[in-house]
Amino acid sequence: MASFRTWHCLLASCSLFLLLASAAHGQLSPSFYATTCPTLGLIVRATMLKALLAERRMGASLVRLFFHDCFVQGCDGSILLDDVGSFVGEKGAGPNVNSVRGFEVIDQIKANVELLCPGVVSCADIVALAARDGTFLLGGPSWAVPLGRRDSTTASLTLANSDLPSPASDLATLVSAFGNKGLSPGDLTALSGAHTIGFSQCQNFRGHIYNDTDIDAAFATLRQRNCPAAPGTGDTNLAPLDVQTQLAFDNAYYRNLLVKRGLLHSDQELFNGGSQDALVRQYSSNPALFASDFAAAMIKMGNISPLTGTAGQIRANCRVVNSS
Repeated sequence: MASFRTWHCLLASCSLFLLLASAAHGQLSPSFYATTCPTLGLIVRATMLKALLAERRMGASLVRLFFHDCFVQGCDGSILLDDVGSFVGEKGAGPNVNSVRGFEVIDQIKANVELLCPGVVSCADIVALAARDGTFLLGGPSWAVPLGRRDSTTASLTLANSDLPSPASDLATLVSAFGNKGLSPGDLTALSGAHTIGFSQCQNFRGHIYNDTDIDAAFATLRQRNCPAAPGTGDTNLAPLDVQTQLAFDNAYYRNLLVKRGLLHSDQELFNGGSQDALVRQYSSNPALFASDFAAAMIKMGNISPLTGTAGQIRANCRVVNSS
């Protein structure tokens, strides 16, 4: 019975967040589907609950999917498009190939939404809602997701290769990459806290654990056990981004940085004698501040160049552009 009540509360709370519209962000609004698909929040939450019960890591994967979508052409669902015929999508880009995941969960949410609200809800909005629920269901904050995005009819492999920051990036490069999307250094540091959940492949952190000096020696040794030094060997072996609580959304990521236990070079750059040291210290000791800033930064990132009005389309299948 307690389990049922918990699920009921989790399901019900999202509809409240959907309908409690704060000031509209651009042309987006949390209440965009209030009349055309009032059960949208419930459908997404129920499907996400099922997905996370099957694999908790999926919550982190869907937050990352949203980030990789928004940084390329804006939050337009372009990352979901498959390579079909002469159409080249973004899934084959270096930062995405054999790495970005969760597409099947988006497909399932879309299918469930279409049963009740056919032709109404964009894939881009579904990605945004899934990222919010992935955060919340792993113990993180929730927020009213501004909605009303439409889906792109294009994708850019070139931009996916150039605009998504590398895990080997230094702080100046990270600040520049986020600044190019209208995000501040503070947004960068807050959004990087998503690395409190999820995993990364050996090829992304090999250089940090073997070559860098800004890393705890014992931690480097621990990670080296499952990540051979030779490139091409164990490249896809996984390690948790947060050595403490990899499947719980909390502020442990920042505490890790204070003791030089960031998994990626780009993680540790946030606390390495630079401009973000003070904010990392704040987040490490103030989980409420981190949660609030993370939610605000996710809303801000979700407002990167959305297609609205009559631009783009509402895809029937998130993986392909509608046939004309």
